[in-house]
Amino acid sequence: MNPVQPSVETSAARTERTVAPPDRPPHDDASTGSIPRLVAGRRRTTLLALAAVAVLSATALVVGLVSWAPDGPEPPRALTGEERERLAAMRVTNYRDLRAGVRVTAGTGPARTELVGWVDWSRPLVYLDVGGPGAGAERGLLQATPSVAVLRPDPSAVPTPAPPPLVPPADRWRLHDPGAGRGLAAVLDLLFRLGADRPEPPAEAARWVGRATVGAEPVDILQAPPPDPGAPPPAGTADQPRYWLDRDARLHRLETGLPGLGPVTVQLTRTDRPTLRPVDALGGRPGQPRALTVAERGRLDRLPARLRAAGGAAVTLSAPLAAATNLRGAGWVSWTGRAAYVTVADLGVPERRTLLRVDAAGVARAEVPAATVPGSVQAPGRPPLPPPARGWRADPTRADDLGLLLDAALRAARPPDQRGAALRVRGDSLAGETVDVVELRASRTPLRYWIDRSGVLRRLELRTRLGTWAQLDLAPGAVPRLPPVGPAPQRPKASAAGR
Repeated sequence: MNPVQPSVETSAARTERTVAPPDRPPHDDASTGSIPRLVAGRRRTTLLALAAVAVLSATALVVGLVSWAPDGPEPPRALTGEERERLAAMRVTNYRDLRAGVRVTAGTGPARTELVGWVDWSRPLVYLDVGGPGAGAERGLLQATPSVAVLRPDPSAVPTPAPPPLVPPADRWRLHDPGAGRGLAAVLDLLFRLGADRPEPPAEAARWVGRATVGAEPVDILQAPPPDPGAPPPAGTADQPRYWLDRDARLHRLETGLPGLGPVTVQLTRTDRPTLRPVDALGGRPGQPRALTVAERGRLDRLPARLRAAGGAAVTLSAPLAAATNLRGAGWVSWTGRAAYVTVADLGVPERRTLLRVDAAGVARAEVPAATVPGSVQAPGRPPLPPPARGWRADPTRADDLGLLLDAALRAARPPDQRGAALRVRGDSLAGETVDVVELRASRTPLRYWIDRSGVLRRLELRTRLGTWAQLDLAPGAVPRLPPVGPAPQRPKASAAGR
């Protein structure tokens, strides 16, 4: 036996062992490639499933898109309790906020009127610039209280209005005739009715109709009848005013309609709240009435003696007495002669002048052509001397406000004990002089003296029956002799009870 023979291998055997594949399980030749086919099958199944899911999802999406529609606006509904409280508190909120900037558009197209300015519900007072293509003769500045309005016409103003000057011009104001315009009085009434010192429950017909945003402020749009319970309700619900009201019951916008004007929009700027100054015809800027100081009482008590010592005064007057009676005048008051004699011009009747004399016997009037008196209708000249001999008519009753104003100027020279109680209304200035405005409360109608610090009477004001203030400005000094005029006015006969 050869001991090394088992370990000897031929090169062929080594080669065969190296290249031969490892042992395989039975039937290995038949199963070659089955694993890749299995993996591929699973992938196809997964892809088919995913494709089916995608198809179903796409189908559902398409069906959903076809059947989906956006939510429409929330339909009108009755007010909630909280909304009713806010609407009821709206007018009181305006009143407590005092003032607001306001922009009003009334009408449409070439008939449109635009008003820009402020409303003060606490006073109350409205101060506006009137413009727009439909403003017509009302174009200019306007101030109004609930009872009376004064206008400063400016036909040359640009059509687009702008906020009026905070210090209003002093001249050319006249009473506004509410029947002359296209419903401006109705707009003013609407603005004033938006403020009140007590809440007013909204009518049962009030509705919530939508939401909006004013600036960055969310608001509810509420529809309700006009705030004035005495105002007739509009014919249809759709015509009722709509109020843009925020969560604090502050009004930002109002849309309504007014007869003769059409649609009206009111926009309020709650942060625009300057202090307003009424013009003289509406009483001038407000003050803080108080009792007179010792110095003020002394100047008032010495006033009659000063007037008698001065002898008289040249005077100019402005008396808005009615919508068709806006008077301007000039003349004299004589305290020594106890008479007043003035020329009066009516802005509505520029071709005529009235000569007026007031004395202890009463009032006498004479109508003369404008050409016989110098000056203009805005600033008529003083009456002629000697006065005309004819054309005088007697009016012993001093019935009108102008007669009362001139009579009050004559009575200013009477002793102090005939004057009654007095209060200082405010300090003011006139023609560069500082004055105290003192109101006499015991007279038949409120009367104000403007007395400077030297004790000189600079102005006398009388509140008219209409609610305006008539002014008589005085320049004390020597005056001409004022002779009697025409036939002497007859004194009214005393009754048996008065003898």
